[in-house]
Amino acid sequence: MPDRIMIVEDEMLVALDLQASLEELGYLPVGIAADAATALGLVKLKPALALVDLNLRDGLTGPQIGAALAHEHGVRVLFMTANPRLLGDGIAGTVGVLTKPYDIASVAAAVDYAMRRTERPPEQLKLFG
Repeated sequence: MPDRIMIVEDEMLVALDLQASLEELGYLPVGIAADAATALGLVKLKPALALVDLNLRDGLTGPQIGAALAHEHGVRVLFMTANPRLLGDGIAGTVGVLTKPYDIASVAAAVDYAMRRTERPPEQLKLFG
């Protein structure tokens, strides 16, 4: 059974492109969330990983969403943002951050690493703690 991945992104074209890319890579996207309430509602679909942007429809809620998913629900979290400096030294319990713009190869490498399929992190991925 393919790994389940949640996409937390408010730019719908970006989210749909990411969803299609994940499907091509053999993953099962479980949904797209554009805000905190939707993201936390998708937890019931039991994603193994969440790809989380920082600035969403309800503001700069991505860091809080990522922390809640990781700490309260045991979901692996990989941030994907054009503003990685907003995360400072990172969010404890999350994997790291992939800086936008990204391509399918960097997404594939980062997701494989986050799912612990590879031992070495890709160059484009900044790891946390």
